[in-house]
Amino acid sequence: MKTRCSLIFSIALVILLALTACIPLWSGPGSAPYQQPYGPGGMMGPGGMGGGMMGSSGGMMGGQGGMMGGMGGTYNPNARPISIDQAANAAKLYINAYGGDLELKEVMEFAWNFYAEVEEKSTGVHAMELLVDKYTGQVSPEMGPNMMWNAKYGMMASYGVTAAPTANMPVKAPQAKELARQFLNTNLPGVTVDEADTFYGYYTLHTMKGGQIEGMLSVNGYTGAVWYHTWHGPFITMKELD
Repeated sequence: MKTRCSLIFSIALVILLALTACIPLWSGPGSAPYQQPYGPGGMMGPGGMGGGMMGSSGGMMGGQGGMMGGMGGTYNPNARPISIDQAANAAKLYINAYGGDLELKEVMEFAWNFYAEVEEKSTGVHAMELLVDKYTGQVSPEMGPNMMWNAKYGMMASYGVTAAPTANMPVKAPQAKELARQFLNTNLPGVTVDEADTFYGYYTLHTMKGGQIEGMLSVNGYTGAVWYHTWHGPFITMKELD
């Protein structure tokens, strides 16, 4: 038992250190200035640090050949991206493995990947966030809050480290929205925030600019820490499902 706990702690610590080294967290006004991390050559953009550690090809958590991805390999430069409907179908097939209580609520297309949001039918609580590779259609759990903060479907839950998961958290949805607003005012002036979607352990909110979706961020339901999703790239379109 002691050996198992030590192994779990070691795995969690390594991944946590890796993620926090790459992704900006914010705990309130007065934090260090935010630096835009995505874009060509940026920390999470093509050619940047994220291209090796969390990118689509060969990265530590990438979809192709990474530590948590599938088979190795590189993209065909002439390959064409899949459609948003194909991405939705891939996400539906993925969640079928969890039984019949999960349903796909929305799919968003960004420049670098598709994002899918999954909800529990029985509770109405959002269950997990997924990424779909734009060229292969491979589905994987989204990195960041979905892995590290998700008390029911994330990494800590899979190792049996967390207590009974709940969506009733000390930080309520209105407070999470206000914390997100403060983060954006400090770090991305001109960007606003939409309503909060409740997950087990955190909230995810769309960020808006000029009345259009700009990206998204998450707020921890226990600490209030803000985690901006830097791995999507510019928003293209979205599809909501009934």
